[in-house]
Amino acid sequence: MGSIWEKSWQMPRRGRLEKNICADAAVIGGGMAGVLTARALGRAGLRAVVLEAGRLGGGATGHTTAKVTAQHGLFCAALLRAAGPADARLYARANLAAVEDFRRMVRQENIDCDWEDCAAAVYGGRRAVLEVEAAAARRLGLPVTLTASTSELPFETAGAVWLEGQARFHPLKFLAAAAEPLEVYEHTPVRRVEGDTRLTPGGRVRATAVVFACHYPFVDFPGLYFARMYQQRSYVVALEGAPLPDAVYIGAGPEGLSLRRWQNYLLLGGGGHRTGEADKGGYPPLLAQAEKWFPGSRPAARWSAQDCMTPDGLPYVGRYAPSRPNWYVATGFHKWGMTGSMLAAKLLANMICGRPDPLAAVVSPRRFSAAALGRALAQGRQAVKGLARRFLPAGAGPDSLAPGSGGVIRLEGETVGAWREADGRLCVVDLRCPHMGCRLEWNPHERSWDCPCHGSRFDRYGRLLDGPAQKEARYG
Repeated sequence: MGSIWEKSWQMPRRGRLEKNICADAAVIGGGMAGVLTARALGRAGLRAVVLEAGRLGGGATGHTTAKVTAQHGLFCAALLRAAGPADARLYARANLAAVEDFRRMVRQENIDCDWEDCAAAVYGGRRAVLEVEAAAARRLGLPVTLTASTSELPFETAGAVWLEGQARFHPLKFLAAAAEPLEVYEHTPVRRVEGDTRLTPGGRVRATAVVFACHYPFVDFPGLYFARMYQQRSYVVALEGAPLPDAVYIGAGPEGLSLRRWQNYLLLGGGGHRTGEADKGGYPPLLAQAEKWFPGSRPAARWSAQDCMTPDGLPYVGRYAPSRPNWYVATGFHKWGMTGSMLAAKLLANMICGRPDPLAAVVSPRRFSAAALGRALAQGRQAVKGLARRFLPAGAGPDSLAPGSGGVIRLEGETVGAWREADGRLCVVDLRCPHMGCRLEWNPHERSWDCPCHGSRFDRYGRLLDGPAQKEARYG
């Protein structure tokens, strides 16, 4: 199911790499973070090449709700606790600057990307929580106001924390313009990184610096990113015939909805869950909310997104690992990849060019806190649980699967994943995730096999959809 952005815009095609080349920097990943980083390096006088495994914007960027805002939900009070006042202020102000960087770029380059200035609001049901959040936001330098009502929303709330001067846009239109002057190779997956050489199916890239902007870093050692973040899925429906709000909204709690407009559509987001736990969310509760709050509206499109989540809510941007001084990473944007990508691009360009940047310590992949350690340990326990599920038997046989359905079955003495075609044919999938062996779980909302440990995803036939896995989950 394609997003409204993919349905409304055709990304210009780029060729695949079919030769050996040399560059100053190789950027792995052609989403917003990768493209903006390559642009920043180019402005610094470096030759940066973008190596994209699929199509530009085909991952998280093409499935975002595309809110350009420094207000990342109910996060300021938590950020103060996790990072402390000085670092939290640096991060908040970097996101404010990122909004202005987008705005300046759109205006100076006359980018046609449906850019609209607007306010951003986080709404909630508890007034005391909103008051604490508003006070924390002001302490961090965000010029917010606290209102008693949200008249644009169809349900009652205790108010909202408002931040003016934010924006929304069409992410793929913007990305196409941003990437236009860059050296980009599509359908060029990086299979291995050896020293200063990146190996792809069609050629080698020698570069002094390598930037992993591929959503989830696929090199496990060094770095250990698989042990320090998890992935979460969220869902969006584009509604016709629904009221169109002027602001962009996000709910304060885990059950809160995301709302923004684009043209004549209301984009309604929610139903999120940890990847591999599809029984806890998906499209059904989101569509039920749409029917309840926007009666008479009609779903015109629906799609899902996947986001990397870190223990303390801050992204990992900086050197990949101490033993790889010329490797860099940008990941863990916690569903706020627009401003996150812009601040990451500026920071990485400064680091690669040897320029000091005070934000580097705040979002360093090497940072550590006691609170983050506790959440990281919880992530480790989740991975162990996923590994243990490999040994759970399946009770049902293949006859339990009706045409057009999938699930875990027992077949010839083995526990396997299976999908039943409309004509009755059975397609079998290896339930061991090729990344680290966790047991895959069936996602009925998207007809995919998802890994609850590290978020790799495969279609109903076992073909790879999302990393960190790099191999398929098919037998034979």
